[in-house]
Amino acid sequence: MRPSSGPGGESPGAPRDSLSTPHVGGAATTTALSLHQQRAWLAAVASWCALFVLLVAWEWFVAPIRPGGSWLVLKALPLLLPLRGLLRGNKDAMQWALLIVLLYLVEGTLRVFEPAPYGVLAWLELALVSVFFVAALVYLRPFKRAAKAAAAGGERP
Repeated sequence: MRPSSGPGGESPGAPRDSLSTPHVGGAATTTALSLHQQRAWLAAVASWCALFVLLVAWEWFVAPIRPGGSWLVLKALPLLLPLRGLLRGNKDAMQWALLIVLLYLVEGTLRVFEPAPYGVLAWLELALVSVFFVAALVYLRPFKRAAKAAAAGGERP
């Protein structure tokens, strides 16, 4: 599933404002995503899903704290909260995901100095977090610029 990229391309269940910017006349128009922005969205969603898979595999069977897995596998659950919005290209979900991913940045930074299997997995976690963070910022930047331009245009008499 990709974010809608033109008029009439919105998915039926997506919120109307997920890819909309206010028009000067007050009506909402769907903005077409640039190729650069589409690639950033794809990289963000792919790294988010890969991070979820990595965290579940890490604590379940690759290098669990206890043989057979541990309850730390539950640390991946917060990644599921914004997943639906991320898959739809919802900018609010992407902003919330940027806040959530900081928890995994901290965890990866703390665990990177552990012995062999944990340290390598932590480096992989940090790489996925970094890819998501940069891609999400690239995806959201045009929305922020459009919002600033609309706010500046609305303040004039």
